[in-house]
Amino acid sequence: MKDSFGRNIDYLRISLTDRCNLRCVYCMPEEGVPSVGHDNILRMEEYARIVAVAAKMGIRHVRLTGGEPLVRKGCVDLARTIAQTPGIQTVALTTNGVLLPAMAQDLKNAGVTRINLSLDTLDAEQYHQITRRGHLQDALAGLQAALSTGFETVKVNVVAIRSLHQDWVSFARLTIDQPLHVRFIEYMPVGNGLTVAGWGSDDVIPTAQLITTISDACQEAGLGALQPADDHRPPGDGPAKYWQLPGAQGTIGFISSVSDHFCASCNRLRLTADGRIKPCLFSDTEYDVRTAVRSGDEQAVEDVLAQALSGKPKNHAHRVGTARLMNQVGG
Repeated sequence: MKDSFGRNIDYLRISLTDRCNLRCVYCMPEEGVPSVGHDNILRMEEYARIVAVAAKMGIRHVRLTGGEPLVRKGCVDLARTIAQTPGIQTVALTTNGVLLPAMAQDLKNAGVTRINLSLDTLDAEQYHQITRRGHLQDALAGLQAALSTGFETVKVNVVAIRSLHQDWVSFARLTIDQPLHVRFIEYMPVGNGLTVAGWGSDDVIPTAQLITTISDACQEAGLGALQPADDHRPPGDGPAKYWQLPGAQGTIGFISSVSDHFCASCNRLRLTADGRIKPCLFSDTEYDVRTAVRSGDEQAVEDVLAQALSGKPKNHAHRVGTARLMNQVGG
């Protein structure tokens, strides 16, 4: 499935809800988000039908996201249905980990092979500050559950924000004795300023600077310098560039969404919880697939996906600000 620029689009990110049990400062306002209304949210069987059409067109990889996908009733059953859909090769899930200890085994049994856990600090006080209500021990319990359950890949996603003064070395240490892949993500200009401080370019730490900073800090801590790890990339065709500490089981990845965007190799579409296809995270252009799937016409669903495919922009042109917040588009 090619877009108008010849990129192969084989990855669909699905937001199951814009709700979350946390209120991370860069993602959601503290009071949460306004109710969309039950009738405006896709039903689980509608997700499954959209995925079935998308798979026939060439989608091979699906990621379930939110908000927090595990707060949506029926998440495990949907994962199983998607994993059994002809043409789908992998089903992954992004979570904050809080509910994972009770659900990890069921998710694996359902066919989820990869877990990404969003975790921006390993300091308990700072974690509570960032999430506004969360407790670090709950997230760490989720991380341990993911590792012990035996998913094919477990990654930790860390949004790097200059003003937070996060401890990079503590994350690097996690990769030494565990097959864990920590990825540092540049702070992205998504949303409209309704979060604590909105987005500011001063808070973006360019990947090149972050690599040097982390490598130097790891050397000072006696862990050695970062080394390119292209031969040890974890499964999954993602945008991260990977490095590794000497002798480490895991890797350290960097996603440069702002300083060195990877639009030329973008392979994804996004499906929002209210039934819109977004061709680009940084664009407000959306295509209504909810009406199509509720019409019962499979061809209508295919037509909307084809429109979204043809409407996928060449790049995001360093746009700052979007109508939807991060929790509403699934990251």
